[in-house]
Amino acid sequence: MANISISEEDENIILQVRSLGFRTPDAAKYRVLRLALAKSLRIETPPESGLDTIEKKGRDYDLEVVTGFGKSENEKGFHDFDDAVRALLSVYHQEDLFASDQEYKKLLQRHIRRGLREIRTSWNAGHNFINWLREELFQGLTSDNAQLAVATETDLLLDALAEISVHAAIRDIKQGIRLDRYALYLANINHLDNLKKGLSKLSFRLGLPENAITLSGNKEAGVVNLDIPRSPEHWKTVAPARLNEWADLPHPEKLPVWLGQTVLGENFNMDLAEAPHVLLAGATGSGKTVCLHSLICSLLKTQSQEKLQFALIDPKGTELNAYAKLPNLFGGFVAKSTLEAANMLDELVETMEARNRLFVEMGVRDIDEASKKSALPRIVVVVEELADLLMQSRELETPLVRLAQKARSTGIHLVLATQRPDAATFSGLLRSNIPVRIALRVQKHTESSIILDQKGAEALLGKGDMLIKLTDQLEPIRVHGAKIGDSEIALAIQKFGR
Repeated sequence: MANISISEEDENIILQVRSLGFRTPDAAKYRVLRLALAKSLRIETPPESGLDTIEKKGRDYDLEVVTGFGKSENEKGFHDFDDAVRALLSVYHQEDLFASDQEYKKLLQRHIRRGLREIRTSWNAGHNFINWLREELFQGLTSDNAQLAVATETDLLLDALAEISVHAAIRDIKQGIRLDRYALYLANINHLDNLKKGLSKLSFRLGLPENAITLSGNKEAGVVNLDIPRSPEHWKTVAPARLNEWADLPHPEKLPVWLGQTVLGENFNMDLAEAPHVLLAGATGSGKTVCLHSLICSLLKTQSQEKLQFALIDPKGTELNAYAKLPNLFGGFVAKSTLEAANMLDELVETMEARNRLFVEMGVRDIDEASKKSALPRIVVVVEELADLLMQSRELETPLVRLAQKARSTGIHLVLATQRPDAATFSGLLRSNIPVRIALRVQKHTESSIILDQKGAEALLGKGDMLIKLTDQLEPIRVHGAKIGDSEIALAIQKFGR
């Protein structure tokens, strides 16, 4: 009897990795299965029980293939790692899996299926598989090389500063998640202008892309902060588990949203109810959709069905499918077609007007006062690709503008995401009524200006690196997002559905 079962989709990704990743179509399948296990074990939350269900069966694998169970060392290509794998899973799940073969096999199957799913969703078959492995399995591991890199960079930085006629003393160095922050004391205030004008030369001298180095203020007199990105192999990752830890804390905000960690590793969250609307934009591959998942999942983890509804519009029909089974979706479905989106937006406008009429009857001003007398859920409206939506029907901007102008008091909040932040997509009417902006990496400084009303997003590092401009902040805050995957989404939905 087989021990591990996988779906047809799982089997297909194994074949893809063999032929396009390893470039060896006849490579042993156990190598892909074990990579999938390793990938799943890098995720701090356990795989969901839904992985036990297989709708379209692929094939079965025995333990002797998956873990080498029962194999002797002299059998070519095989070793018996079963005890080691069983021990790893016992520690991970905090239970003795040596005492139960059935439980061991069940959890092993879940991990392998989750790992294969993660490979399927995060690796593009046209991209280098070795680079994917390095980023997904080894990124964030500590090394003395990172400290050595900082020491070398310090010497180079001081030499480069002297070349642009800036004489500074390094007061402090803080290692962030992806960059190092140098606190520079400038003895001569005139050197500040030299430093601002010479940032591109510093980047060139340190072997970094133009505009990679950024300058910010410091509370200490005569001191400025210089943020210098590290090379990707020395980046630390923001683990999705940080979202779970944050969600377990008490939150005074009405709609708390967690977006990641600041450059120095502190949690960053905001209140969507106070925003009250958000524009989220970034180029393809910048991490825009993952950031959107983080926003949605943080709400799922901190809110209840009685207090929150989601109205989801996904013109591409691919990015928000995971939320299609949420128990209290506005309208009961994810809108994908132009007609569905138009009907949903019209219904939201009518809901807004109906709530305003109700407030007049109740003698209250907004949803906060109304909620003391009658339970009314807030509604978060998510449009996954605004540009695609408006390209199909420009008329849909009208209900969006009405909601942006009037919906705050009724507890309806917009989250508009796009990978094409241009004036045609984000018009003046929308821009003036959506104060909170989240910019991930873009191609041109003009796109950054559309999102943030200033440059900066063109110099971001990608992969979730973002600038967040809040209504009460003069300067945007730099935040690194976590990679929220299918497993985290499934667990958040499961918690919200209880």
